[in-house]
Amino acid sequence: MIKKILIANRGEIAARIIRTCKKMAIATVAIYSEADEFAPYVKMADEGYLIGPPRVNESYMNMEKIIQIAKEADVCAIHPGYGLLSENSEFARKCKEANIIFIGPSANIIEKMGDKITARKLMKPAGVPVIPGTEGAVKTVAEAKEAVKHIGYPVMLKASAGGGGVGLQTVSNEEELEKTFENNSKRAESLFGDGSMFIEKQLENARHIEVQVLADEHGNTVHLFERECSIQRRNQKVIEEAPATILSEKTRNLMGEVSVKAVKELGYTNAGTIEFLVDSEEQFYFLEMNTRIQVEHPITEEITGIDLIEQQINIASGKILDMNQSDIIHNGHAIEARIYAEDPKNFFPSPGKITQYEEPVEKYIRIESSVRNESNVTPFYDPMISKLIVTGESREEAILRLKEALGNYKIEGIKTNIPMLIRVVNHEQFKSGNTPTNFVQNFLADKKV
Repeated sequence: MIKKILIANRGEIAARIIRTCKKMAIATVAIYSEADEFAPYVKMADEGYLIGPPRVNESYMNMEKIIQIAKEADVCAIHPGYGLLSENSEFARKCKEANIIFIGPSANIIEKMGDKITARKLMKPAGVPVIPGTEGAVKTVAEAKEAVKHIGYPVMLKASAGGGGVGLQTVSNEEELEKTFENNSKRAESLFGDGSMFIEKQLENARHIEVQVLADEHGNTVHLFERECSIQRRNQKVIEEAPATILSEKTRNLMGEVSVKAVKELGYTNAGTIEFLVDSEEQFYFLEMNTRIQVEHPITEEITGIDLIEQQINIASGKILDMNQSDIIHNGHAIEARIYAEDPKNFFPSPGKITQYEEPVEKYIRIESSVRNESNVTPFYDPMISKLIVTGESREEAILRLKEALGNYKIEGIKTNIPMLIRVVNHEQFKSGNTPTNFVQNFLADKKV
């Protein structure tokens, strides 16, 4: 049994994990940088330890210090949350060496799925369709040009070792390819230590849909249906919803079955997400696998009634999944909007002190946050303030409730992206569900909208 967990994360995700741990009567240990000393999540935890200066490389990414604190606090396990060290195979390995449970998959699986080229190769034997693209890493412009001759423009240029939209760019012709390849490669080298690129065919008017999976250490695997994450800005998700708006039950079931089969083939354990691109004919193709809990996991929890953090902890404890696929059903509709501290005109981060913070309150509203009045939004971390989740019996009802909730948020002292979110939910194209991944980019470019 896991009795005590260190949360190797910060902000709203740390607060989210702490809440489930309290429900399970598990003691929690928070780590905090000098910038987060007075953050609400630190007070929520049973214990808190200073990890270092504000910059992540000196604090939340300091693996040795985190392991040291875990030993001092005598914890059984570490939950990495998402971002930071959550998909770092070296950290998972260090936890195992220190005899501390890493709440996530094995270091070997994280390593394999973190490399887009390896991940594609592993998906093919499992019967998961993959988008036409390079079979190996591309290291020079000349290699890239030769590869695109067989793939055809437009293509997506990606950092083969990257994630989170870093280095992701659409290229429509050879001139653009020459201009972007070198810059993206240099950026990938600086961020991931690997400048190699990967090229995939760009699907026109594609939708971004992901399937949530759970797998225990005893060979049991289930999916918890899908989430649609097509509302994106600069390849970062902004609004997510569950279930997806465009899938027939036949395609929904097939995507779930394929995802479960892939997870079993991989020998994967714990929570994970397989991401797909889906075209207008409902043909779906593997995009990547996230070997962690997702930012948008609450919408899956809302439509299924299943606490994913609790399941993660139980699986890491060696327990058998307490559900079969036939037990899992989805009810109603859930939408999540990410509230960012950023200028809605140019989307630059807007750090500063929050002088007023008031969340909308209704029984159908769930908010994941770790800020309060007088909280400081620092320039050192992701500027997300909170996640607003609303539910309804139908998508139409959920949209109306989301619009109302956004209008009832009161955040002063900093600028936020709420005006942009309101524009999105008021847009007829969003209401109709006709939202490919380029929707936000296109409508923001239209000054009349």
